[in-house]
Amino acid sequence: ATLLLSRCLLKMVKENIVVPEEILSFCCNGFQGSTSPPCSQDPGEREEAAGAMASPSHPRNPTEVQMSQLVLPCHTNHRGELSIGQLLKWIDTAACLSGKTSSAPTGAIILLGWDGSDPVLIRIVPSGPAPVGQVVNIKAKVNRAFNSSMEVGIQVSYEDLCSGKHYSICKAYATFVAHSSSGTKVKLKPLIPQTEEEKIEHSIAAERRRMRLVHKDTLKDLLTRSPRETELETRDGSVAVPADKTRVESVELVLPPHANHQGNTFGGQIMAWMENVATIAASRLCHAHPTLRAIEMFHFRGPSQVGDRLVLKAIVNNAFKNSMEVGVCAEAYGQEMSVSRRHINSAFMTFVVLDQEGRPRTLPMLAPEQGDGERRYREASARKKIRLDRKYVVSCKQTEVPLSVPWDQSNKVSDALRESLPSAPAFPAPDVLLLPQVYLSYNNVSALKTLVAKANWALAREKEKVQIYTLEEDKFLSFRIEMSVRIAACQAFSLLSDLRRRHEWDSHYLSAELVQQVDDDDMIYHVVSQTLSSENKLQDFVILASRRKPCSKGDPYVVAFRSVTLPTHPATSGFTRGETICSGFCIWPESEETSKVAYYNQATPGYLNYVTTNVVGLSSDFCATFEACEKFLLKNKEDDVIVRLQNL
Repeated sequence: ATLLLSRCLLKMVKENIVVPEEILSFCCNGFQGSTSPPCSQDPGEREEAAGAMASPSHPRNPTEVQMSQLVLPCHTNHRGELSIGQLLKWIDTAACLSGKTSSAPTGAIILLGWDGSDPVLIRIVPSGPAPVGQVVNIKAKVNRAFNSSMEVGIQVSYEDLCSGKHYSICKAYATFVAHSSSGTKVKLKPLIPQTEEEKIEHSIAAERRRMRLVHKDTLKDLLTRSPRETELETRDGSVAVPADKTRVESVELVLPPHANHQGNTFGGQIMAWMENVATIAASRLCHAHPTLRAIEMFHFRGPSQVGDRLVLKAIVNNAFKNSMEVGVCAEAYGQEMSVSRRHINSAFMTFVVLDQEGRPRTLPMLAPEQGDGERRYREASARKKIRLDRKYVVSCKQTEVPLSVPWDQSNKVSDALRESLPSAPAFPAPDVLLLPQVYLSYNNVSALKTLVAKANWALAREKEKVQIYTLEEDKFLSFRIEMSVRIAACQAFSLLSDLRRRHEWDSHYLSAELVQQVDDDDMIYHVVSQTLSSENKLQDFVILASRRKPCSKGDPYVVAFRSVTLPTHPATSGFTRGETICSGFCIWPESEETSKVAYYNQATPGYLNYVTTNVVGLSSDFCATFEACEKFLLKNKEDDVIVRLQNL
């Protein structure tokens, strides 16, 4: 209609016909973007239209970035699904933009981290493909800002435009580092989380950072305690493929479209190139089109610039029954070949080959090369074992597995977990599970931090200075007891983290024996309680105590407890073995001499009756115990100072 009207207007002008003012006004309005004539509108309608574009009632996280991309044929692989390489580029862009909106000073350069003090690990587990024609939605926001680095959490889903349904694709965590234009690190301002979800992610981000920093030592420790001989698994009808036949090397030239405004190569572009060569290496083992299932980590060691040549190398490190690990590295060099290459990136990717029903196929065996090949073979087995351990610990639920999780390799695991264990014989037999200490400790602390960050705590009872809160959820009833005490937070932390002294203030404790000093932050105790069980026996516990000092200002001191199993301390007929799934102390400094001490506990079924009795006021045992705790802290704070000075 607008095109027709414009032609009539042009003809009238050529024939010197006077154009009415109403027509000119309508044409101008139409040319400014309206395809229909203006109509009268009620004030209420105008307000509703404006409200549709207004900000939501709840303020959005200022670092949150949302990206929506339509999947086109150029973005897909041979199956017509979104390629992981393209997805990695989009993820990097969204995460980098989120980092730009964070607490970094104006002018700071945000780089996908290549800070040696905080290695970058991105874990992505694709859970579904995105077909052509669908929309990929990416949400990224800064979970926490540390000294000069920040963790960005990324969630990816795709939207079926026909049905309107949304499907999860993956989650990822990336570390970005802020640098000034001169290359020096920039100090970041702390972020203050607002919602319950943000508080949980903010709290656990510190624990994830700790995990990243000790990952290398965990892997080394596991390899040290395993046999050094590499034995090949036997599979019916399968001939071992030499690892050298899967080797891939490719070179890429970094051009301006591959880099940001500072001339540094986009991290997402490097990741896409690495994914490409890893896929080729995997296909050379299985002679089929492999599917990327997991990216365990990307470790950015240094930057590359426009004009650099990137040499990308990939090789299959190990082939398990239904999956394979491919190691990839990227090296950069300038125009002069005489300059030594810089190792700028490395990653480990897990591939599977799916049959027509979408089930993983059995893969050929791999014959590792001597020397470095055998080392990579063993390390791949160790990484798979760590992944399984971490998955098992994190997925422990009261309704599915025992509350206590095994700490030592002599503990048996469930049949379902046994079937998923790696079959590589370089490690303990598949019917046992050795949980690396770092992952069980991580789960212990993160579970307590998650409980602390819950938003629906309700004040149930208050007696003088002691306050009791409850949190009612579908499967659990949790309680929190807190009070202010005139003691420095660090002193309260030192006194409350030693379970051997708990009987001095907690009448439920008969004794606590330190059975294993894991490290400075983790200890295992055998605790005997004076509480009688339904069998009229004393209860005993084997408890892992994990301590954490504040990561930054505003964080609490944390002492987390959970049950574990030890072969040296099995359940005996003389006691009823008790269990705790999540409990512990959080201590916040209120001043130099005053602290807020809070005790949290996620009640187990055997403990539930005692909890509810105290919560509803039929017993004052909770309040009396916490008042005794205050007296214990006040009585021993001077002695604790003397001991701490002697240990310096």
